[in-house]
Amino acid sequence: MMSNLNIAFLGPEDLAKELGKKGTSTDITFYNMKKGDVTLTVIEPCRYPEKLSSLFFSVSLADLAVLVIDSISAKLGETILMLNAAEIKEGAFILRNYIDKGQIAPLIKGTVLQHYSELPDDPVVLREWLWKLAGEKKTARTTEHGSVPIDHHFNVKGIGTVILGSVMEGTIRRHDQLTVHPVGKMAQVRSIQMHDDDSAEASAGDKVGLALKGIEADDLDRGFVLSSDPRIISSLKINGAAELIPYWPQPLKEQMILYAGHWMQFLPCRVTSVSDDGDFRRPVITLEFERELIYLPGSVIILHYLESEKLRIVGTIRIASAG
Repeated sequence: MMSNLNIAFLGPEDLAKELGKKGTSTDITFYNMKKGDVTLTVIEPCRYPEKLSSLFFSVSLADLAVLVIDSISAKLGETILMLNAAEIKEGAFILRNYIDKGQIAPLIKGTVLQHYSELPDDPVVLREWLWKLAGEKKTARTTEHGSVPIDHHFNVKGIGTVILGSVMEGTIRRHDQLTVHPVGKMAQVRSIQMHDDDSAEASAGDKVGLALKGIEADDLDRGFVLSSDPRIISSLKINGAAELIPYWPQPLKEQMILYAGHWMQFLPCRVTSVSDDGDFRRPVITLEFERELIYLPGSVIILHYLESEKLRIVGTIRIASAG
């Protein structure tokens, strides 16, 4: 069975190009590497910092992160906050421009990043470190229902509808009947490709191309989810306990517009109720959407506030209920 490691690469494009063969590129760019039955997928947020969603998508797809630090900046601070909110617990730093660990120590204290490794500024060393981790990774092959959020979708002559995405949980198999959320239509998996090879199945962490039968590419959109999991929910309204980052300056207010990030979704939503027990950084909130949010029960959603010039990451919400 093939094992794949997804790496959010948060650094200069020149170094990302040295890591692998360039694949699809929109607001995120993929670089692919393969050695035997082990593959690496490097994900670069090529539209960040102007598009915060570019950073969110790269991190949300990742098993680990590589963070190249060449200056102490607001961009670095925001990247640290995103990695911590997404709980990317494994990763590495590469320090440039005479920056040392002591300068970043106060920024990463108390975050997931304080356990990251430090690597030299050398693409050969970085590649070897990634191959070692990928070889050690044990891909959990389960019989659980699988879910694939859509990144790209298009028609291929002679094949039909094709989607590109990553398996976020469970296992997808050839000939599976999948529900397309939120539209409720059914699609059958005709074939599965991973790193240009045909496969009978794909599990959590695998980047896939799926050829589909029974649905047109025009019926799909980025962020839609293909799933055999009966627990998947699509809802215009969610409720749950939020946890705001320590730097967030004031209580959330009703009618505020936030952006909810989950899987390949980055959706605007309105805060319609807020209550807390005296700690405004731990409120219970209700959010309403114009387009349905697709998620599993108990999912953690990252909240963003795009109208702020300084602080655009608000915190997280664990969904307790829908509707």
